[in-house]
Amino acid sequence: MKKLSLFCLLIFVVISPPVFAAEPPTAISVLNKLEVKGRAAKTGYTRAQFPHWSDPDRNGCDSRNDILKRDLKDTVFKEGTRDCKVISGQLIDPFSGKIITFDLNASASNIDIDHIVALSNAWQTGAAYFEKDLRTNIANDPLNLMAVDARLNRQKGDGDAATWLPPLKAFRCEYVARQVAVKYKYKLWVTAPEKAAITNILSKCNKQKIPK
Repeated sequence: MKKLSLFCLLIFVVISPPVFAAEPPTAISVLNKLEVKGRAAKTGYTRAQFPHWSDPDRNGCDSRNDILKRDLKDTVFKEGTRDCKVISGQLIDPFSGKIITFDLNASASNIDIDHIVALSNAWQTGAAYFEKDLRTNIANDPLNLMAVDARLNRQKGDGDAATWLPPLKAFRCEYVARQVAVKYKYKLWVTAPEKAAITNILSKCNKQKIPK
């Protein structure tokens, strides 16, 4: 009976999942792991160096529609696309907090898919040395993509945290934490002013975690 009980206990230990999963690290701790260097030259950069709106996860939808589907509410899809191509929906814009109505058939798009770490910034902080496949990954990675107000996205341009931050202050901690996560994942560096700006933001939310 004792042998049977011990056997059952061993099975329980082996197959039972851990009660507590490891928490993601804080953004400030990951930021301090990033290399600090000056921006490299922009020579050779074009958006074509970062093929985007492809289908890296092979789910039948391009990454732009994947992000619209993830970030918008009350989405309507084009018939025959298997709930892939988004033609309308509502966005609570993370940059401003405003509600924006998306309509694919509108004369001008009011929603952009932002690269949290801008592609030209990535180019100047390490991605110029990437193989094309890796540049494709960072251009289509959901971690680096977010649906936002088109006007604010174009205002941001290729700015980093030292030159541009979302007007909605309540989102800034999450925003810079995501930038840190992307740069860490792809082994990009930060500039000294960029690190100082991110550190300043995270000092107000030092328990901010890296997004999973």
